[in-house]
Amino acid sequence: MEKVLYPLWKPPALQQDEFRDALLQGLAPKLEGLEGLHCIRLCVADSAVAAAAGRRIENHAPVPDAMLSLWVDYAGAARRWEPVIDGFVERKCAYLVAEAEPLVNQDRHPSKPGERVYGMCHVVFMSPPATMDTQEWLAVWKDSHTRIAIDTQSTFGYRQNLVVRRLSEDVVPCHAIVEENFPPEAMDSDHAFYATGGDESLLQKNMAAMIESCSRFIDFAQIDVIPMSEYLIRPH
Repeated sequence: MEKVLYPLWKPPALQQDEFRDALLQGLAPKLEGLEGLHCIRLCVADSAVAAAAGRRIENHAPVPDAMLSLWVDYAGAARRWEPVIDGFVERKCAYLVAEAEPLVNQDRHPSKPGERVYGMCHVVFMSPPATMDTQEWLAVWKDSHTRIAIDTQSTFGYRQNLVVRRLSEDVVPCHAIVEENFPPEAMDSDHAFYATGGDESLLQKNMAAMIESCSRFIDFAQIDVIPMSEYLIRPH
C-alpha cells in the first residue's frame, strides 16, 4: 500500500468553511466509492482553527488551504481519483510519501469516521539546510528530534511523511510533511502548546529545547506551518 498526499488550493469564489464543506460533503463520498482506495484523511484550514493564526508560517505563499491523504494500492492508478479531486479545487499537487507514526491518536481523543478530530492539526512542510547530508538529516530528525518533540509539546498524534517522490511538477518545495495533533487550547496558548501546566520556567525550558533541536535539521527560510482541522474520513 502507498500513501499519497495532495495539498489543495480552494477555488477563489469559496470561503474557507465553504471549501471544507465541499470537500467533506462532495469530494469525500465520491472518493469512498472508488476501488483501490483504502484510507482517507482530510485536513483543512477553516474557521475552527482561526485562533491559531499566530502559529501560521508562510514561506511559499499562497500555502495550501487543505491537504488530502490517500492510502492506495498503487499510486500509478491516480487517474481513477485525480479527476474527481480536480472537480473541487483550483489547484493541487501530489507527493508519494513514506509515513511513520511515532505517536498514534488511538485512545486519548478518538473520533468517529467523518467527525472533526479534537483540537487542531499542524501541517508542516519542511526541508533540511542545503548543506546537510540526507542521512544526517534523517538521523537527527528521526532518531533524536522525535523524542524531544513528543516530550516537550502537548501533541497527542504525530505523523512523519518523508517525501519519496514528487508526483506533480508544481509542488510546494519540501523534503517532508509533518502532521501534529494538538489540543484546542494550544491554538493560542504557549503553555498549552508546550504542556507546561502554567509553569513559566518549564515553558522557557521546553521552548528552548524545541528551538535548539529544530535548528539542527530544519531550514527555517523554507518551512511552512498551517494550522488545520482534521477529519479521518475512512480509517485504516
